[in-house]
Amino acid sequence: MTKGMIIMKELETERLRLRKITRDDVQTIYDNWANDPEVTKYLTWNAHSNIDDTNAVMEFWLEEYKNDNCYRYGIERKSDNELMGMIDVVGFHHGNPVIGYCSGSKFWNCGYMTEALKAVIQQLFSDGYTQIVIEAIKENIGSNRVITKAGFKFVAAREDKISSLKPQTATIYSYRLYKDQED
Repeated sequence: MTKGMIIMKELETERLRLRKITRDDVQTIYDNWANDPEVTKYLTWNAHSNIDDTNAVMEFWLEEYKNDNCYRYGIERKSDNELMGMIDVVGFHHGNPVIGYCSGSKFWNCGYMTEALKAVIQQLFSDGYTQIVIEAIKENIGSNRVITKAGFKFVAAREDKISSLKPQTATIYSYRLYKDQED
């Protein structure tokens, strides 16, 4: 079930600030992760070939902030205010939020994404959701590790196309987290 109108709040963790992205973030998004084929290797979208690609998707992202239940956060490191990645609710599966995320490769293996994911989970549960869905391609070892560290339980694997932009078939792992199973 989807909830009523949600006002997306800025979130803070020990090391991170999760905030709305702005038009001023376009160059950083492009430079830090959107143009990197290594980052987008397992994502549903391809690396941006130029800043115009990032500008185009930014218009879509900003417009979506007008919708009820939009959770789209830029992940900013508090120590230097650098925008490292994004985490958002990319859709709903039977009324349950589905989370997607990415970050620049220079920020990998530091625990940032696990920290951001836990903050978003806490906010979604606080806003009344009782189940959260997340998926990752089998070969994306780092992402699967983040997901399980955040408490999600593996529920199924399926062979499916990655997305309409990436029609190749992959093994996709599906995970769920229920409010009553939180650690």
